[in-house]
Amino acid sequence: MFMDEKAFFTRILGIKLPWFVNQVIMDEAAQRIDIYVDHERDIRVRCPECDTFYGMYDHAPERVYRHLNTCQMETYIHVRPPRVNCPVHGVKQIDSEVGENGSDMTYAFESLIIRVAQECSIEATARLCGLSWDRGWNALERAVDRGRARKEHRIPSRIGVDEKSIAKGHKYESLVYDIDAGTVEFVWDDRGQESLERYYRQFTKEELSGVKAVAMDMWDPYIAATKAYVPDAGKKIVFDRFHVMKHVLAAVDEVRKSEHHELSESGEQTLKGTRYLWLWSVENIPLWRRGEFEALRAKDLQVCRAWAIKENLRHLWDYRYEAPMRNYFKRWYFWATHSRLQPIKKAAKTVKAHIDNVVTYARHRITNALGEAINGKIEKVKRMACGFRNRSHYRTAIYFHCGGLDLFPKPPTNPTLCFRAT
Repeated sequence: MFMDEKAFFTRILGIKLPWFVNQVIMDEAAQRIDIYVDHERDIRVRCPECDTFYGMYDHAPERVYRHLNTCQMETYIHVRPPRVNCPVHGVKQIDSEVGENGSDMTYAFESLIIRVAQECSIEATARLCGLSWDRGWNALERAVDRGRARKEHRIPSRIGVDEKSIAKGHKYESLVYDIDAGTVEFVWDDRGQESLERYYRQFTKEELSGVKAVAMDMWDPYIAATKAYVPDAGKKIVFDRFHVMKHVLAAVDEVRKSEHHELSESGEQTLKGTRYLWLWSVENIPLWRRGEFEALRAKDLQVCRAWAIKENLRHLWDYRYEAPMRNYFKRWYFWATHSRLQPIKKAAKTVKAHIDNVVTYARHRITNALGEAINGKIEKVKRMACGFRNRSHYRTAIYFHCGGLDLFPKPPTNPTLCFRAT
């Protein structure tokens, strides 16, 4: 069945009266199609504030929206949105049925950009979609703004707090994430007390009382911010297992380096190339190095004692009640502080100073493992983008890829135009 170009684009674009395709201009040399959409004359226009229909007042300036390609040709839709003069709310422009107000892309084309950007860097997205970098990035920013505006205002019952490096020179961003949903809830500059307090200040005291547990590392500004805002925070803060072990692992490595230096001065290279043998957990030691490791353990080395102390601390998190957990730590602490290994003693004292919020793990059973996974995803995004121009772009990328947001634009559900009753 023969169909002219106006009927063709009316059909594939889903245009319905009182809208209609008025003109189609195809420029084969430029590989471009321009579609001009108009509306019937006798219409009434709905006020976007009160949903009441009135006679059309005038038109806003013509808007040109980039649409999905027709075959290989770039396609643009031209429309002049009507305006309504509401007696209550004044002159208002209707919500566009082609693309969001403030955007120069149709709903379908902007959705395509978002889907591509979820898989590619913004440079690749812009190249694949035939856009400039700035237009592609603006689409991502609108998506994040849209998603955050739609997101329910609530504080998760179990949250994690962590920092993420943005660049060299101790430049950090503070991250708050929902442990149960696996999404980033908040990102802000630096890792000071004020950074985390900005998140807490969004909520009332009643809302903050709904927080059941907060996983974090032993960073004093985060501790102070949480205690200042979250009711009964002392029983809810859980110091992350990974960061507790990190202190002890650093101590083990310090013992190894010191002992290796002493042995090297006497001409022995026993510990050369063994760094990771002492940092790995026993089950993670590669099969091809286990013989070497057992041979080293058979020797009277200081690092062997340090490694044994480190491995035994891992059993602390096997307990399901705080009292047995504390008792086990007391025995471990006595061993560590009587080991005559200064770095181990120092690490043990650091852990003891925070033990009240280490043993809360028995009650809440949470860690920052999700935070480490999110950090890995963010690092992948950062490498894919080859870095970011500024902190604002970095935050946008984190929310876009890790925020669990509803990013896609949605056409208005109610028609904005209707025929005038005769």
